[in-house]
Amino acid sequence: MLKVLRALTPFALLTGLLMAAPAHAQKIGFVDAARLLQESPQFDAMMKALESEFAPRQRELLNLQQEMQQKQQTYERDRTVLSEQERTALERELRDGARELQRQAQEYEEDLQIRQNEEMAKIRNEVLQAIQAYGRDERFDLIVGDALYFDSDIDITEEILRRLNR
Repeated sequence: MLKVLRALTPFALLTGLLMAAPAHAQKIGFVDAARLLQESPQFDAMMKALESEFAPRQRELLNLQQEMQQKQQTYERDRTVLSEQERTALERELRDGARELQRQAQEYEEDLQIRQNEEMAKIRNEVLQAIQAYGRDERFDLIVGDALYFDSDIDITEEILRRLNR
């Protein structure tokens, strides 16, 4: 009897493992999140909205830059004929203008970056919700966003993009 039990133990263990395995195949998908963010219509809309929001400030910076270039050209052209006092005043004006231009450009970049981050957070949330909804609707067991390797058969990025375009 003991010999029979010992002989059946590996068989019983294998049978138990097979019974514990899920009855259905796992449905796994891969999604390229970076591509989804960049190719989504929401991203295009955000970029256009930010362009129009920041266009006046950008024009202002360009005008200030052109103004500074004109003053620099005037200084280069006339510095030999200007009096010491005029030359010093123009140099101070150029230095102060360059600082102001640099300060405004830095503020512009910071404000633009802050707004982009705010809007990107909204888009990431929309993309995540679209991925989750797709996973639920199509009964996926797992959707992976970052992978070292994946078979193109499980790439569902295009399907998610189609959902985002709706």
